[in-house]
Amino acid sequence: MRHWIILICVLLVLPALARAQQDKKTGAMQGMPGMQDMQMPGMDMGENPLIAMHPENFLQEIVRHDTSGTGAEPDSTPAPMLMAKKGAWALMFHANAFLLAQQQSSARGGDKLFSVNWMMGMAQRPLGPGVFTARAMLSFEPATVTGRQYPLLFQQGETAFGNAIADAQHPHNFFMELAAIYDLKLGNNGLLSFYAAPIGDPSLGPVAFPHRASALEDPLATLGHHQQDSTHIAADVFTAGLTYRIVRIEASGFHGREPGENRWTISQGKIDSWSTRLTLQPGKNWSGQFSYGRIAGPEALFPAEDQDRMTASVMYNHPFHDGNWATTAVWGRTRSVQDRSIFNSYTLESTARFRSRNYAWTRIENADRSNELLLGETPLPPNFQEQPIGRVQAYTFGYDRDVDLIPHLATAFGAQVTVYGVGNDLKPVYGSHPAGVAVFLRIRPFSGSER
Repeated sequence: MRHWIILICVLLVLPALARAQQDKKTGAMQGMPGMQDMQMPGMDMGENPLIAMHPENFLQEIVRHDTSGTGAEPDSTPAPMLMAKKGAWALMFHANAFLLAQQQSSARGGDKLFSVNWMMGMAQRPLGPGVFTARAMLSFEPATVTGRQYPLLFQQGETAFGNAIADAQHPHNFFMELAAIYDLKLGNNGLLSFYAAPIGDPSLGPVAFPHRASALEDPLATLGHHQQDSTHIAADVFTAGLTYRIVRIEASGFHGREPGENRWTISQGKIDSWSTRLTLQPGKNWSGQFSYGRIAGPEALFPAEDQDRMTASVMYNHPFHDGNWATTAVWGRTRSVQDRSIFNSYTLESTARFRSRNYAWTRIENADRSNELLLGETPLPPNFQEQPIGRVQAYTFGYDRDVDLIPHLATAFGAQVTVYGVGNDLKPVYGSHPAGVAVFLRIRPFSGSER
């Protein structure tokens, strides 16, 4: 706990010192004509030009903090949320919840009724020449996903009841993120950012799939999750980032072990892993990142196996009349430090909102799978060594439509279909043409035209 006490002291003292310095400058300028009514360009909430609901530049997009961790989407990406102003504080609430019934073919497929969901509350205010943000993200999936998993053909990662999960996805933790952030303005074009979270998201990978605009209507996890963005719920995360104009470099320290099966608690551990990420925002509609991390013992069944992870992604967002089009392409690669086995995954996803209430989306995936998948839910044999066994392709297409039964709550009914391409080594187990269908109800708060 000592490092958290030190961190809290730093977060309290740093803004206070910055505020004192800013007050000196303000006092010297108060006598100048017109200063009392001065407004800064781009400011639509609070007293700081960094705080903007509709970002005009990369610095404002960073400070908006509408995703997990310190990830960034294109500046033009809409952010459906409820907002309020209380004194110096800007308050925001963002959420996405699905109640769905899923059916899958093949001997390894499953059927289930369950809910995936998350909610995020955030409070931020100007403080000195920067902005202080406090954020909490929660999920009720430990209760709404029974049996510690939901069916998802060819998915791998983490454990349920002590065994490796196969053909299923684990629920998120109740505490997905608890974080404090301070963004310090440096001149006209610079930003120095500090992020600290007992549970949070380090600078590794793209914006995690639950929070990407390109995936906001798809209720299911990506097959590449554990090569691309599975660290979005990590323990004891510290991140520092420096931004200049359209370029940002970040570095993080965190605890590498993935969360345990008790999803109601906050796991903690020593900081034994690190990552770094370079982000570019060449225009309001584009964003790209490249990241690398060394993760210590992420998997509970292989605690001595460390992992190198490398990711790259490009995001494109295009607003248009009564709609928006968001697209993301992601590559993720993991390599075992011990046996050097390599797993790659590729994801292309795109969601279009048109005529205000309609959504259509697709997700195309190509992911390496391991021989652990063939064991199903049986315990691993002694001296088992995980190795690549082939690739799987997944093609998802979906549609839903808002009906807005309750004010400021976008309610949609929809469905999606996924068909799979299977390698020869997996066909004897899964068949040649496995498929899945999901029918769902989705709810999400929004204000104005931001759906």
